[in-house]
Amino acid sequence: MRQVLDLARAHPARVLALVKGFRPRGLLPRRRQRREDIPVRQNSWWKPARLFVLLFLAVDLAGTALLMTPLAGDLTFVQAFFTSTSALAVCGLSVIDLGRDLTAFGHLVVLVLIQVGGIGIMTMASLMGAAIIHRSSLRMDLGVQAESRSPAMGDTAGIGMRVIKTCAAIEGITVLLVLPRMWLGYDMAFHEALYSSVFHAVSAFNNAGLSLYGDSLTRFSGDAFVLFPLAGAVILGGIGFPVLIELRRHLRTPRRWTLHTKLTVTTSAILFLITIVLVVFMEWSNPRTLGELGWWARITDGTFHGIMPRSGGFNVVDTGAMHDSTLLLTIMMMFVGGGSGGTAGGIKVGTLAVIFLVVWSEVRAHDRIHVFGRRLPNEVVRQSLSLTFLSMTFIAVSTVVFMHTTPFSFVEVLFEVVSAVGVVGLSTGITPVLAPWAQLLLAVLMIAGRIGPITFATAIAFRERKRRYDLAEARPVIG
Repeated sequence: MRQVLDLARAHPARVLALVKGFRPRGLLPRRRQRREDIPVRQNSWWKPARLFVLLFLAVDLAGTALLMTPLAGDLTFVQAFFTSTSALAVCGLSVIDLGRDLTAFGHLVVLVLIQVGGIGIMTMASLMGAAIIHRSSLRMDLGVQAESRSPAMGDTAGIGMRVIKTCAAIEGITVLLVLPRMWLGYDMAFHEALYSSVFHAVSAFNNAGLSLYGDSLTRFSGDAFVLFPLAGAVILGGIGFPVLIELRRHLRTPRRWTLHTKLTVTTSAILFLITIVLVVFMEWSNPRTLGELGWWARITDGTFHGIMPRSGGFNVVDTGAMHDSTLLLTIMMMFVGGGSGGTAGGIKVGTLAVIFLVVWSEVRAHDRIHVFGRRLPNEVVRQSLSLTFLSMTFIAVSTVVFMHTTPFSFVEVLFEVVSAVGVVGLSTGITPVLAPWAQLLLAVLMIAGRIGPITFATAIAFRERKRRYDLAEARPVIG
């Protein structure tokens, strides 16, 4: 009863309209509906999706113009556009040395683009989710509200402010953890250490992967006091804003988590553990990466790299010097990405979890998919399979194009393409030496990887259609 009252307070107009529209059959005459009262079905997903795309492109071009001014440095259009796109898409690939080729004003422009991109992405994804919930029926709203135990589920006005407060809090804590070590342990002046810690904290939480240093974070190799706080910020930024809010409310009571939070946290923890163990094991004796370090530095750097493919983008060892097996593992993790509603890219861990559950149910010959005491609807399964197939096709076509037009190996090209589409930022070192047209194409891949999944997910969520008839069943041969 309390949930019904809370929903009535949050949506009084909707409940009133529902009550006014209820007429017992046979007792009250039904008023003839006027033509102007008949709702017109429109592609309602297209307006917010189009607005997001236009705003993204406008901010991207504005950032490009600022980076081309003498105040920012001496960049060509391709370099400025690539840097602006990488910062706004929070990807991390770079064709320049930010610390050497940009001035302090240029660094400020990049930092603002990273922050705007991260906040905008989380806000947009959260608003899309709230809009999809608003589109549902009153009964579905009550069900979602009962599962989430949140009376403000339909509150979209405060989502942007919550995102900003969350970003400021996590980035501020990261700065406080990293600043003393950079100041006292690396012979930096206080203002230099503050400047570096703020830039890398913002870049880490927003999963941008851009660094002030040409070698990324290799100068901090083996230093857990710098690497682990930045890795923690990467995890929190990539896990998704809805999950962060729910963990803040019910961290000690997992039984109250929604299905989305349970799937995201569980799958992320499993993938992190598997990746860290395999990276440390496979690179332990590689003299060009971890082999020449002490045992603690090997574990620290291996753990850091095991987290970065989830859209972090920083590196503490030469990624191009890793074994092909490690590169392939990194490619797979970059393809998956992080959680929905966060700054990470990829197909998202929730999508991977759904696909695994589909396979597991089929192996066990179950006709329904059950997980954590809930049943997954068929729509979620279809959407997950569609998103995964389209992403794989897009990556395959892009890889073929680069393979045919560049002299690099298959693993190098695939690594770079997946890093761009998954907006990760890790690189084998071929991005700066690509031809200008290839760099522009890579920038287009970053834009598609950032705004594509959001618009696609919104489209398929808002365009559900019920088939009024069904055809006779027929079975093709599988396998």
